[in-house]
Amino acid sequence: MCPQNAHSMPDADAEGSYGDPSCGDLLTVYLKVKDNRVEEISYLVFGCCASIASSSMTSVLAKGKTLEEALSITKEDIIQALDGLPENKVHCSNIGVSVLRSAIENYLNKNRTEDSYENSNSSR
Repeated sequence: MCPQNAHSMPDADAEGSYGDPSCGDLLTVYLKVKDNRVEEISYLVFGCCASIASSSMTSVLAKGKTLEEALSITKEDIIQALDGLPENKVHCSNIGVSVLRSAIENYLNKNRTEDSYENSNSSR
């Protein structure tokens, strides 16, 4: 009834997006990471009520967690935190988990590249 963290984040450290052509849902997750923790998380979602609820709950569950802890969030965690979803809406929780993981992987890949660049420059 009261979605949380629903807004864009122009200065995000990373983002992930996914759309489900079968139902028309589209989700983008934005992350700010500090000391290997999800310091801030937000999202923009286009979809049904279950998609909005799942996106909101994904952000609530991930905020403050280490990246490793956030990567371990499952669709079952989201469904349980929402007190269940109708069977025909369970796929909405998959989108939240997939996009969260995509955003974290985006962050890790960016930082691997930056670390590699910094290390190669410092060795000169």
